[in-house]
Amino acid sequence: MTDLFAYKVLTRDQWTQWRADESFTGAPVDIADGYIHLSARDQVVETVAKHFAGQDDLVLAMIDLPALGETVKWELSRGGALFPHVYGPIPMSAVTTKATLRMGPDGKHIFPAGF
Repeated sequence: MTDLFAYKVLTRDQWTQWRADESFTGAPVDIADGYIHLSARDQVVETVAKHFAGQDDLVLAMIDLPALGETVKWELSRGGALFPHVYGPIPMSAVTTKATLRMGPDGKHIFPAGF
């Protein structure tokens, strides 16, 4: 894959911890699976709907994949699509930007422009 960026969805507490630690070693699901789950831009909305339904005040972090080097592997996952998985910690320096995902009145998350 040639994507330069991928996205990690986090709870507010996970984001706060990442900032404090300067490195992210994974949410509980990541630790259980042995890698950090990321989503490509065209996968984020579905990921949030499937795994974060009803959760407000999420953080969407944009990750610079080239900064992670060989730790990034594109692997088959949901529906046979390739997803970026990170085998190692993600330093805060790899986060290029972030956005807060809030719940809209319709119960769906409100994404920044471009999603």
